[in-house]
Amino acid sequence: MAQIISKTNINARLSYAGRVSRLRNSPIEKRVGGFGGVSGLLKYLKLEKITHVIDATHPFASQMSKNAIEACNLASIPLAALTRPPWQKEIGDKWINVPSIEAAVQYLEQPKKRVLLAIGRQKLSLFYAQPQHNYVLRLVDPPERPLKFPNHYINISRGPFTIKNDTALFEKHKIELVIAKNSGGSGSYSKIEVARNLGVSVIMVERPKMPSRTEIFQVNAALNWVNQV
Repeated sequence: MAQIISKTNINARLSYAGRVSRLRNSPIEKRVGGFGGVSGLLKYLKLEKITHVIDATHPFASQMSKNAIEACNLASIPLAALTRPPWQKEIGDKWINVPSIEAAVQYLEQPKKRVLLAIGRQKLSLFYAQPQHNYVLRLVDPPERPLKFPNHYINISRGPFTIKNDTALFEKHKIELVIAKNSGGSGSYSKIEVARNLGVSVIMVERPKMPSRTEIFQVNAALNWVNQV
């Protein structure tokens, strides 16, 4: 989206939470780091005279999104979420839908399997409760400290991923089960396609429930929203 905005006359700023160390280059001004909750974000919005907020955070960054909704309501600033439609189960998919990461951990109370854990790094430690499995961990950045899984392999990679590469990953590690968050979009969907092709089950973590808000699914629609609201 930043690339498109940079070609317009919109004065925009891109804000990163700072949880990923390797940030992509941006053609517009950017800031990195949290705001300090609702009060900090509210102060920033007023100080910088922000007129519109587009929440383009990850669908599972629910606390940041909730903070943005509350701060914008308090400041009477319009907010829209630029998000991705969730993936839908297709013929051949073997999904086990669970409402949370914690529920996915509970589901793993079963005999040893080779598990592709593709949930990011924030809640990896919850899976220490199920040490019997062999885990393949897909991460954008290397972990900051040694992980406590008895048997694991770390795959450092950044999307978009391909069916070819993910098929090779599944076959190399003999993956029997995938744990994924329903983040939507095409960049990380290949693991879902490969699981379908190979008959591998997927524990699909559903998205957190969000307060009522305007949701937009395309960049051009987001730009139209800014110009019309």
